[in-house]
Amino acid sequence: MVYVLLGTGFEETEAIVPVDLLRRAGIPVMTVGINGKTVYGGHSIGIEADILLEEMDLSKMDMIVLPGGLGGVASIRGSKPAMDAVRYAWENGKYTAAICAAPTILAELGISDGRNATCYPGCEANMGAAIVTADHACVQDGNLITGASAGCAAPFGLALIRALKGKETADKVAQQIVIR
Repeated sequence: MVYVLLGTGFEETEAIVPVDLLRRAGIPVMTVGINGKTVYGGHSIGIEADILLEEMDLSKMDMIVLPGGLGGVASIRGSKPAMDAVRYAWENGKYTAAICAAPTILAELGISDGRNATCYPGCEANMGAAIVTADHACVQDGNLITGASAGCAAPFGLALIRALKGKETADKVAQQIVIR
């Protein structure tokens, strides 16, 4: 199961595009509302989360995904259960993925220390001891997957698929949506 955390002010593209691509690949994914069932993104688009944070079954988690958006990142940081879920994922060998400003959460938790990562341009100073590659849409270093921005949501989503189901499945989904 892939859990995508949605906190008030999340970047809609960075959440919805990966969810869509993961579902096209047949990967079970649930959106998780941190601040309630209906969560409004940074551009006032309301999304009905599949479940609430307290309904997550961490024992079934294969991956946790953190969309960016400054409000969404603040919502995750401000939620001890959300931060605990991220920590649990990493400490239990699950894929831990974040895009845009959300990789700074991974840096705060020490997850990205000494690992290759990317983030939104301008957030590099908040990446702690990560080895930041600013010119990549997406970077994977073991179980850590990071993306740069909303404009990189499709490559990020495809990287999540590659991690969980392999290159062939990711390539098939890329062909379906006509990535050029």
